[in-house]
Amino acid sequence: MTQQKTVSALRVREVFKYNISVIESASFITYNEWEVNRQQEKIARNKIDMKNELYENTQKVENVRAILVGLNTGRSDDEFERSMDELKELTKAIDIEVASTVTQSLNTPDKGTYIGSGKVQEIAAALDVLDASIIIFNDSLSPMQVRNLEKILDTEVIDRTGLILQIFAKRAGTREARLQVESAQLQYMLPRLVGMGKTLSRQGGGSGRLSNKGSGEKQLELDRRRIEHRISELSNELKNLEKERTTQRNRRLRSNIACVALVGYTNAGKSTVMNNLLRLYGSESADDKTVLEKDMLFATLDTTVRKITPSGRRPFLLSDTVGFISELPHALVKAFRSTLEEAKYADVLLEVIDFSDPEYRFHMEITEKTLAEIGAGDIPVIYVFNKADLVQKEQEESGRLVMEVPKASGDRIYICAKEDASLDELIAAIERKLSEDEKECELLLPYTEGGIVNAFENRGIVKETKYEPSGIRIRAMLQRADISQYSDYIVD
Repeated sequence: MTQQKTVSALRVREVFKYNISVIESASFITYNEWEVNRQQEKIARNKIDMKNELYENTQKVENVRAILVGLNTGRSDDEFERSMDELKELTKAIDIEVASTVTQSLNTPDKGTYIGSGKVQEIAAALDVLDASIIIFNDSLSPMQVRNLEKILDTEVIDRTGLILQIFAKRAGTREARLQVESAQLQYMLPRLVGMGKTLSRQGGGSGRLSNKGSGEKQLELDRRRIEHRISELSNELKNLEKERTTQRNRRLRSNIACVALVGYTNAGKSTVMNNLLRLYGSESADDKTVLEKDMLFATLDTTVRKITPSGRRPFLLSDTVGFISELPHALVKAFRSTLEEAKYADVLLEVIDFSDPEYRFHMEITEKTLAEIGAGDIPVIYVFNKADLVQKEQEESGRLVMEVPKASGDRIYICAKEDASLDELIAAIERKLSEDEKECELLLPYTEGGIVNAFENRGIVKETKYEPSGIRIRAMLQRADISQYSDYIVD
């Protein structure tokens, strides 16, 4: 177990120690850069000093096992079970094997150890039997609770927030995503500096009295200042990146091409929808523009924007960003706000829903709340019930009435994102939604205003074009703003 604890993928205290040591050298590198350097040194030395393994890649670690702990303080049995099932999926997402699950019901959490003392002893007894090296709690723990539990259990303890942060750290690919995750991690770390004395060699006295303040407390204050300084640096870097993102967004908005954003609960199939729309309606190099598609929570974090050009219909820009989840850490929501706000500037939202998941209604509620939090709650939505083919199969096997797939009904559409017929129906639904506030108008433009015609054609809103001696006569679907701007050319 000692070796497992050393190479634990979720060795939070060691991550903190690593971050602080790098801050002290005034050269804060990302985890990916650090990992590459570490592997190169490993090859050169042909040996590993286990004491310096601060943040081991989970793919390189075998048989890391965790005990999951959940406390029900008044939720319904179904809600509590759903939350624990989600914790299992989060644990698997970072390649940790679930050894056992321990649950308890209390009116209120224990202030010292979150769960009752009897359950703590039960977990302690199970550690050696189950060969587990990590304890993962399904709720947020206070720094004091983590310290008390680790002291009693003598093993790694991490809460739901810390687990999600580690998943995000592993998935972050772009520079912006890495900076966002680093900022969230440091904010999570800051209140947990106290109590890291054993790992960081900061024992400044045992009584805790002010008169006994020693080098440990002084070092903690220095570390706190360094971390606060680094958070400030990250904030400034992210603000600059946000300016770049705003510039790119404004450029897209000036092109007047419709913007459609994929949103929804994590692992609902957003990336599958994007990749298959690219396959059918993307450019010749669409294969190079696909995003990671995997049956896993938070498989993708980075925002991607792709142009979709369906034949005979208007083109549009399709964006995909990080998925939502219940109890998403506030630090992450704050850090990823600029990325999540990509949806706020869309003309239409495609809310992708895993229709085969019994909890899909709950996922829709979480998505609605998150969209409202980032200011995107008033944007028109098309509810895309993905994986409807799985529901269809279940209905056939149980002898029930079988639904039609694909099927569109108002703002709802039931599809299988991997089937071409479903994607065609989805494109038609997007076209209908985009044209809801449009009106067909006839315009007569002088030949000197050919740029207006080109702009309309790029937007895919021109229905007919005629070249006459008096000018260019077109029929186009115009929005209210267009009608006001080009009223002089509109033919009664």
